[in-house]
Amino acid sequence: MPQAEHPLPMSLFADVDRSSPVPLYVQIASRLEQAIHDRTLPPGARLENELSLCQRLGFSRPTVRRAIQDLVDKGLLVRRRGIGTQVVAGQLTPRKVALTSLYEDLATSGRDPRTTVLTHEITTPSEEVAATLGTRGAVLRIRRLRSAGDVPLAVLEHFLPSTVDAPTPAELETRGLYQVLRARGVTIQVARQRIGARAATKEESGLLEVDTHGPVLTAQRTAFNSVGTAVAFGRHAYRPDLYSFETTLVN
Repeated sequence: MPQAEHPLPMSLFADVDRSSPVPLYVQIASRLEQAIHDRTLPPGARLENELSLCQRLGFSRPTVRRAIQDLVDKGLLVRRRGIGTQVVAGQLTPRKVALTSLYEDLATSGRDPRTTVLTHEITTPSEEVAATLGTRGAVLRIRRLRSAGDVPLAVLEHFLPSTVDAPTPAELETRGLYQVLRARGVTIQVARQRIGARAATKEESGLLEVDTHGPVLTAQRTAFNSVGTAVAFGRHAYRPDLYSFETTLVN
């Protein structure tokens, strides 16, 4: 269930100077940001609606909207369809490009990873999947919704060849895919990844609580074992307001 609205104390904006050369929305945004950092607005807190906030604090709606959008752009607040504006439950971005799973990254940073298994089925692979995994036989298709706390973050789809001991839905709800495979003796040595963007499908829009056909960040990853055999092919869609990749470039 979504948290109740968290009214902002009037004192938070007591020193806002309407005659200052600093734009009013910048002053409001800075005070909201400080409230997030000192946990006056705790992780997951839901802000009261803009109209109520404007009437109670005496600011215009465009000013308040712009201040809130600044913090959305910084990844400190998130707008959730049907719920409102919430404080992000910990900073989720950026993610360094490394051979780890999203579940491991969230768990390591204390972000309460949660998983809903959407699909777990044996299926005939498409030509792309068959070519990538080097098989013409049936494959296991897994689709999961990964969240950080109660905030949906990514839709993850993976295909595994029949030669890999299949993880169960129960295992995938409590651990990352790579963790499960390693526990089965599969050594994931290297992966090839391609990052991109596209419009969300209607289903993804609903699962990720983003605008219908809004943009999503994508990653396509093939993981290989120690002898160079493909053991997993993944296609992922991430919320771009909460997720990014970080890389180091060396001359």
